Amino acid sequence: MLRSRKHGVEGFAEERRRRRRRRQGKGGRGGGGGRAAEEDGWAAAQAIKEWSTWAMKKAKVITHYGFIPLVIIIGMNSEPKPHLSQLLSPV
Repeated sequence: MLRSRKHGVEGFAEERRRRRRRRQGKGGRGGGGGRAAEEDGWAAAQAIKEWSTWAMKKAKVITHYGFIPLVIIIGMNSEPKPHLSQLLSPV
């Protein structure tokens, strides 16, 4: 049973609330301890998966928009100091 999940902090808070409600609805203690641990393991794996996906998307955007400005900045700080027009020209 797959559910669509929200991304970001709201999605994690919602998932945490959902798990807490499930545990409270089960009632007393004992008997189902293994299942709760299994669900916690699954939730931790889901959280790691969501965070790593989020981080990779952000890294892709940062790399996409930041690579050329980084090259220009490094080129301008090298010796001999070129002018910006010399850095941008293909010759």
